[in-house]
Order: sequence, then C-alpha cells, then structure tokens
Amino acid sequence: MNFISADDIVAVFNYAEFIPLLKEAFLGDFNVPQRHHYEYENGVGENTSTLLIMPAWSSGEYVGIKTVTVSPYNGAIDLPAIQGIYTLIDAKNGLVKTQMEAKMLTVKRTAATSALASLYLSREDAGTLLIVGTGALAPELIKAHSTVRPIKKVLIWGRSTTKAELVKEQLADLELEVEAVSSLEDAVAQADIISVATLSIDPVVFSQWPKPGQHLDLVGAYRPDMRETDDVALTKASIFIDHPGALKESGDLAIPLAQEAIQPEDIKAELKVLCKADKLARTSGEEITLFKSVGHALEDLAGALYVMAKLGD
Repeated sequence: MNFISADDIVAVFNYAEFIPLLKEAFLGDFNVPQRHHYEYENGVGENTSTLLIMPAWSSGEYVGIKTVTVSPYNGAIDLPAIQGIYTLIDAKNGLVKTQMEAKMLTVKRTAATSALASLYLSREDAGTLLIVGTGALAPELIKAHSTVRPIKKVLIWGRSTTKAELVKEQLADLELEVEAVSSLEDAVAQADIISVATLSIDPVVFSQWPKPGQHLDLVGAYRPDMRETDDVALTKASIFIDHPGALKESGDLAIPLAQEAIQPEDIKAELKVLCKADKLARTSGEEITLFKSVGHALEDLAGALYVMAKLGD
C-alpha cells in the first residue's frame, strides 16, 4: 500500500481533464449508499464538529471510503476545516490499494462538481465570478469555474479582508483580474456566477441582491442548521442539486422545505439528470439558477481513480 499526499494530488490534478471524467462517472454504474453523518462535541465552542463516512464502489473493481472531519473553529488556528483520509480498496480481494490525503481530494472534486453544474446552469458568456468565502475551496473554485466559462474578472469577499487578499495572492499565476472586495452586496451586483463556500449558520447572500441571469453555486452550509442564502432567493431561482441528500443535509434546503417556503417539486433536477440530458438546463438569459452541493461519494471515487491513474499506481 502506498500513500498519496496533498502535494501529489496538486501536482497531477487538471480540471480540464477531470471535469469530463466526472461527468462520465455520473453517467456510470456505481453504487453509492447514503453517507454516515455524525455530530460530535469538539471542546472548542458551541458549534459541533462533523464526522462523515462516505463509501462508494464500482462492482468488481474498486471500493472507496472517505473518512472526513469538519471542524468549524480551525480557521482560528490556521488549519483548514476539512481533514481526513481516503482509502481505495481492490474489490477483487479486499486489499487496500492506496490511501490519499482527503482534504485536497475533497476540495478538488467539490470545485470540479460546481464547474460541471455550471456548464449546464450558468450563462455561456459568464465573465465575472464572485467567490464568497476564503477557505481552502476558494482558489480551487476559481480555477475550476475558469476552466468551463470565459472568466476574466474574479471578486473575492470574506469576513476577513486580509484572508481575501491571501486568496488573491494564490492566484497570481492566473491570467485573471482579481480583486478582494469589502462590500458583498456591491460584488453580487457585478457577478455572473456567485460561488459561496462558507461555514455560515445564517444567510450571507440575500434575496434582494441577485439579478436576472445570475447563477448561484452554494457549496458550503453542509449541516441542516447552516444556510448561505434565504427563502426568497430560493423562490426566485430554478433549483438544482448534486444528489437527493442535499434536501436533508443542508439547511439551505432543509429549512425552507420544513417551513414550506419551497416544495420538493421546486427542485428541477439533480446533477446526474443534467449530465444525462447533456444540454443546458437554463431556459433563458434572464433566469436565475441555483446549484446546491453537499458532496457525493461518487465524486470522491472518481477523483481518487483519476489521481491514481495519473500517478501510474
């Protein structure tokens, strides 16, 4: 058994290569049971931490299991919220083929999933991207979205302007106009795609801000008590999800569904359906689209197999 580090993943991962492979995975024959989701006291603050165990397998080939923790207070000690390990097992004999660092695998596959959804939901001429949040996902979302859309300008907003500037510094090698902004409302008004990756309990993007033609990409708010936007924004948008678990696992949908602000039939489709149809789900240039992602074990397995193949293991 060998170990694949975060640096190994970064060295070989290419969004232009992986996004089409991720689409093929959504169209493939994989078994993805419901993931195990547990909250536990962390001894740091009132908000609990999360343990996720996410299995998936391709019959007769590989079994993948991701074990991840999400620690909401890690930002205060300069650690990413997501930590974990991914184990890839040979389905034929049960031997562990490889293990890899799961944090980098997670951010890479999450960003790729958002970009894949954007291919079907954002305007084809989208040129300005707003990133809300300054965690490990922020630079990866920028790279992934820029792979599928002609992004020229990137706006970065975070509660800490200093952290937003640090994200900007990580993008110095990209041919993009990047700006760390102080007003989120003004930034939303400028954007074609708004990608939100936070650990917020309360909405950060409000219904009066989005304008016709925008695409909202919500990838944070992974617990039922977390939200990144409000009820009215949902009623204004055409809603799409990565998989049905999003209806229960994230407060962005679970709360308004419980309060009947939206109905289950308001969900237009999951990503697998979009991939099968292979055509734009956006019906007009004025439509507001919204993609809610909570993460799917299929994405992890696809990412792990891609990395392993690139490294020749």
